[in-house]
Parts: sequence; structure tokens; C-alpha cells
Amino acid sequence: MNLLRKILFPFAILYGFITSIRNFLFDKGVLKSTSFNIPVIAVGNLSVGGTGKTPQIEYLIRLLSDKYKVATLSRGYKRKSEGFVLADQNSNAEILGDEPFQFYQKFPNLIVAVDANRTNGIQQLLSQNEKPEVVLLDDAYQHRKVKAGFYILLTAYGDLYADDFMLPTGNLRESRSGAERANIVVVTKCPKVLSEEKQAEIRLKLKLNCSQQLFFTFIDYDEEIFGSEGKIAVNEIKQESKLLLAGIAKPKPFFEYLKNENDECLTFPDHHHFSDADLETILAKAKGKKIITTEKDYVRLKDSKLVSQLYYLPIKSTFINHQQNFDTTILEYVK
Repeated sequence: MNLLRKILFPFAILYGFITSIRNFLFDKGVLKSTSFNIPVIAVGNLSVGGTGKTPQIEYLIRLLSDKYKVATLSRGYKRKSEGFVLADQNSNAEILGDEPFQFYQKFPNLIVAVDANRTNGIQQLLSQNEKPEVVLLDDAYQHRKVKAGFYILLTAYGDLYADDFMLPTGNLRESRSGAERANIVVVTKCPKVLSEEKQAEIRLKLKLNCSQQLFFTFIDYDEEIFGSEGKIAVNEIKQESKLLLAGIAKPKPFFEYLKNENDECLTFPDHHHFSDADLETILAKAKGKKIITTEKDYVRLKDSKLVSQLYYLPIKSTFINHQQNFDTTILEYVK
């Protein structure tokens, strides 16, 4: 914790008090929450950014799409549009935001929509000719105006909410007690091997109640990178000199997975909109070499002047154990 964050500790106490009062008013029904007569699953976190929401949403899409008509509803962070937008063939990352546009391109049968007002967003989805049977709310754990039927809370292995503080001293959007709303807690970005003893230790630290289920996942990287020029095996590209480019919250694991001693890494802020000057800088640093980026960044850059050199590395969320228990719990709720 740096000095400035320590100095701002009184503001963290105030912020925590305000969010606690807000949650209390929602819990007691003073502030209105709207529920819906279809399954609504909210996925989110207590902290700001970097917990792996996108691969977790994609896991749910794969799990449910064979059986149900699924819609995702996001706020569309940093998009240049306003209000409710339903994805169609004219959509792009600027209209939808990078993550919703990634969902739209990746899953052809998925309904993708964005709206900062999640209540209005669900109402609009249910008014369409093609209505969803399940709605996945992306990054909506604190959006109390919608009462989801099921809550999945994510917390990163190296940054557990139990070890964090309220903003601005720490990174928590609300107090740790907010975890009590979760039906399932998923510890993301774990090492691939995590002992049962360590898992039990984390459960105690998170102070879950007996009705809450806990799961552990890790980020699994694809064996190939993909671009407009085709695909290349990761083992092959690791040996090649290249530029690694990321505009995500926590890019270090991405860099470490692909990097060799001859590579250069270039970092931009999360959800960054790349300007023409940015593109020129990237090309200058690449010096004609391949540019490898994240899938989320690729959807913003694939139509740019980088395209002939640009590739992306897909990721997915993989369960360390008890995957069948997770799947069964979700499918039983939806059914």
C-alpha cells in the first residue's frame, strides 16, 4: 500500500459507510430491486478489475448455449454509444465496448446487449422478437437495482477480497460483507496445482457460510495464436522475436507466458481506445515483427493498420477440481 493510499484511509472508511448504508436499504426493500421471471445470473467482483470476468462469462455461455437461448448484458465500459444497444452486423468495439463485442464475434447464437441501466436492458431484451431464456449480467455484482436469481462472485488468487481494503486505500468497491450475497465464489487465476489444504485455508480466510459453494480456476492459454494471416503454434512463436501488446488490467501473466529475452512488451491502460498516434508507436516498436496481443485488445485493433502483423492468444477459465459440481449447480438453477 503506497503512502497516498494510506493518507486516504479516512475516505475509505467514509466510502465503506456509504456503500454499507446503500446495501442495507436494498436489503430492507427501501430501495427498489426489480426481479424477472427468467433466470438471471450476475457475475462480478468486490474489487475493481482484473479478476477474470470475461473468461468466466464465456464458460457460462458454453455451458448454457446448447440448451437455452442465452443473452449477455453488459454496461459496455468506455463505449462511445449511449443507452440500450443490441449487437448486430454493424456493431464494433466502439459501439458495444471491447468485451461485449468479443462475445458477439465469438458466439454466433448469443444475444449480446449493452445498457448501463441493467433493469431497462433486461426489459428491452424481453421485448425483442427473439427473447432470451437466460440472461448473464456481466460485471453487475453491485448493480442492486436488478435482483438477480443467482450471484457468482470472483476473487483473484493473488488478490483475495479478504486481504483488501475499501477504495481509495484499497481496491474494494464495497465491504467484504458484500460477499454474503454470493451463491458461488470462484477464486480465479490460481496456480494450476493447488492442494486441498490450501483450498480449505482460503475458504476459512474468505469466511464463507455453509450454503455458499467455493471453486478454484486457473487461466488456461490456447496452444495457438490467431490472426488474419492464419494461426501459429505457441511453442513456435515463443522462440520468435516479437512485440507483446496488452491493454488489460493485469497483463503480467500474459507477458510471462509468451515472452523471451528478445521480446519487447508494450502496455496500455485497461479498455484503451487506440489512437492513430498509438498505432504509429506500436508499429515503430514492432519494426516489422509480429505483434501478439490479448483477445480483448484484438477486437479493437483487428481493423487497424496493424492487422497484417497482429495476432491474439485466446484464454479460457479451467476448473482445478469439482467442475461437474459447478455445472450441475448452474444448470439446476436455470432449470
